[in-house]
Amino acid sequence: MLQLIGIWIAAFLTLSIYSFLYKDNPFYKLAEHLYVGMSAGYYVILVWSSDVKPMLIDRFITNGTVHWMLLFPAILSALMLCRFIPQIAWISRWAIAFTIGMGAGIGLTMALQGYIIPQLQASIRPLNSANNIILVVCVLTTLSYFYFSVEHKGPLKGVTRLGMIFIMVALGASFGYTVMARLSLLIGRVYFLLHDWLHLIK
Repeated sequence: MLQLIGIWIAAFLTLSIYSFLYKDNPFYKLAEHLYVGMSAGYYVILVWSSDVKPMLIDRFITNGTVHWMLLFPAILSALMLCRFIPQIAWISRWAIAFTIGMGAGIGLTMALQGYIIPQLQASIRPLNSANNIILVVCVLTTLSYFYFSVEHKGPLKGVTRLGMIFIMVALGASFGYTVMARLSLLIGRVYFLLHDWLHLIK
């Protein structure tokens, strides 16, 4: 019985979301608000169970030792809540500034170690196969397209034009992948409506 009720609720919300294809309506707004509210609630529970409780509360006192350094992130977190009080909202800027600075530093390190350096390593290959030659040509011509210190004319114009073609191919492939992913989601929802809800297909 509960499974049947869940299927009907899921079907109603699915049709409510897709009703936006016709025009904005109360059913779409209801489904949108439910989605945003449940996502916010889920995120709060996720942060509490995966970050706050195990990394702050449970670790504050371990084996009889009090870790006073954990008070620093706790205080910064409390300062964040000052944002909701107009008289002392400016205090939250300290915590926000610290968070943004720390996030920028960690993000820069992650970008270097996770994206830039591995891509550089993957681009430096011996020219002993057609695939490696094509890869190196793609990288060099694409980088030359973004070289604006010299006017793109003469031999450089042909190189940059080839780089632009490679960029367009990459963007087209990325766009095609996005479209296929959205179509896959659409097929999944249509299959749910026809199979699980209406039982029109097996």
